Amino acid sequence: IGASQIVLPKIFTDNAIFQRNKEVLFYGVSKPDIEIKIIFNKHKFTTRSNEKGKWNVLFPPFKAGGPYKLSIITKYDTLILDNILIGDIWLAGGQSNMEWFVEGAKNAEDEIAEANYPNIRIFEVPHKMSNIPLDELGDGEWKRVTPGNIRQFSAIGYFFGRNLHNKLDIPIGIISDNWGGTVIQTWMSKNAFYGLDNYEKEISKLKDIDLEKERKKGKGAFDSWLGDFYNLDKGIKDDKYIWATDKTDYENWKTMVLPGTWETSGDSSLVDKDGVVWFQRSFELSDIPDDDIELYLGAIDDSDKTWINGVPVGETYNRYNKNRKYKIEKGILQSGKNNIVVRVEDYIGAGGFTADADNFKISIGDQTISLVGKWHFKPGMFTKEPLPKNVFGPNIYPTLLYNGMINPIVNFPIKGVIWYQGESNVYNAFEYRDLFKRWIRDWRSNWKNNEMPVLWVQLANFGIPAVEPEKSQWAELREAQAMGLQLPNTAMITAIDLGEANNIHPKNKQDVALRLSNAALNTVYGYKEVHYKGPDFTRMETNGNSVIITFKDVGEKLIVKDKYGYVKGFTIAGKDKKFHWAKAYIIGKDKIKVWSDDVSNPVSVRYAWADNPEDANLYNSYNLPAFPFRTDDWKE
Repeated sequence: IGASQIVLPKIFTDNAIFQRNKEVLFYGVSKPDIEIKIIFNKHKFTTRSNEKGKWNVLFPPFKAGGPYKLSIITKYDTLILDNILIGDIWLAGGQSNMEWFVEGAKNAEDEIAEANYPNIRIFEVPHKMSNIPLDELGDGEWKRVTPGNIRQFSAIGYFFGRNLHNKLDIPIGIISDNWGGTVIQTWMSKNAFYGLDNYEKEISKLKDIDLEKERKKGKGAFDSWLGDFYNLDKGIKDDKYIWATDKTDYENWKTMVLPGTWETSGDSSLVDKDGVVWFQRSFELSDIPDDDIELYLGAIDDSDKTWINGVPVGETYNRYNKNRKYKIEKGILQSGKNNIVVRVEDYIGAGGFTADADNFKISIGDQTISLVGKWHFKPGMFTKEPLPKNVFGPNIYPTLLYNGMINPIVNFPIKGVIWYQGESNVYNAFEYRDLFKRWIRDWRSNWKNNEMPVLWVQLANFGIPAVEPEKSQWAELREAQAMGLQLPNTAMITAIDLGEANNIHPKNKQDVALRLSNAALNTVYGYKEVHYKGPDFTRMETNGNSVIITFKDVGEKLIVKDKYGYVKGFTIAGKDKKFHWAKAYIIGKDKIKVWSDDVSNPVSVRYAWADNPEDANLYNSYNLPAFPFRTDDWKE
């Protein structure tokens, strides 16, 4: 370290925000064995660096306010942090639905244009895996909320922070700390797995693991697997993309309505298929415009290459959450018929177009040509083997993201955590019951705050609705999430009515954030008149061939969203454990009578027990949906 340098952790930058009403440890590195003077918020602090140059001071609890300057002074140098606020800081964590950018949310351009909040600060934690707990982030800086800064920030995180800021009128900070497709195990520290032998054995291997070597090995496996996407694609011949030319007879291709993913298109030949699918659509122009022309395709899962009239206009590699916006240069369009071709690669899960209908278009000055509707499609290739399991990533060992993205900031006080994760754990939903509670306790322990509020999103509805009652991993995961409420200072909102059947990343992040912020206002800030919970099952009573279900949190009364008054979403079973669709109606303020002509002696009732319970229509008077539940504990 040079004599004129003062080095601070990445979490301390211009535009930072500190947690109000909490002691804040402020620390850094300078030249060894020198006096450090710090001036902040009319307070002066003095300390001394040790033999390694490390130093720290403890700020007392401050009230919300700012902006302030923070000065660090030594006999060699002065460093000033500018525009510092004091307020409430929330960490927005989880996987892709929390990571999902503002630019991919509903009404994105309007939201971005209106994002001028100098007293809301945002911090993006960079992706980082580590086999040991790190003390410092790889990068990052605090920023003010502006249209230029918010576009690729967590949509739920931003909307949540904005709601709190508008209600509380104090500075709000949001730390976006998430990674798409991740399991909860990677977000937990070593101590969280105490007593779980299988995980302890995995973690014990980490001390001998060379992550860079593992990355290279995994990249080799992935590149070899990915080579088939090009080599086996029937739309490529002699290194030419032959299906991108007008010589192709697209009329013989099958059709699909876009935007949407191919797994949910209704074509059974595309279900659970990863690989390459080509799409084509034509549109007419009466004349060639002089205006700027842009093609909007929204987010595409995972990669795309796009042509118009055989000319490449854009491509994006492996960015499922990035909106495609390609400029069409002059000379490409022609009078009459024009041809769009999009080659899509999907590596895992759903593949295809996940745009909103209003973000699926060609923009020509003030004119818009919608691309919503039927497109021709043809598979280029499907993978013979799934994505290699040894592909290097954050799920390959437990603790990797905790070590690299959480541990570096556990000494930085926060108000609480909002969490949206679980899609990647549906395969082990029963185990998640324990893991989820261990995760909550783990973070509270590491932040040294056993009362730290933790609020989360119960998974949204997704997938093709079931024709008959069936088992559901997603329903099990939602149940495991609900069991986390057994811990104090927790709250859960449900999103079972906010999802999209054909999109695991629903665009309506505003209502998810509204319910989360209302949960915070009610449970953390004491605004009991603000409601966030829908009707919740409390007890069941059998009455002959029917069952009476009683709910709490109904507000004035239960309501049903159906013009004919039919209550939907219930199933019922006898001792044979075979569930049948049930009839139901509301009794009084808080009860539902449930029965089926096929079940004479009912023993169990379930509600919204499906991956996508799209017909579930029971709400309370605050327009909040009933939580999914089951009255049995049968093994799924």
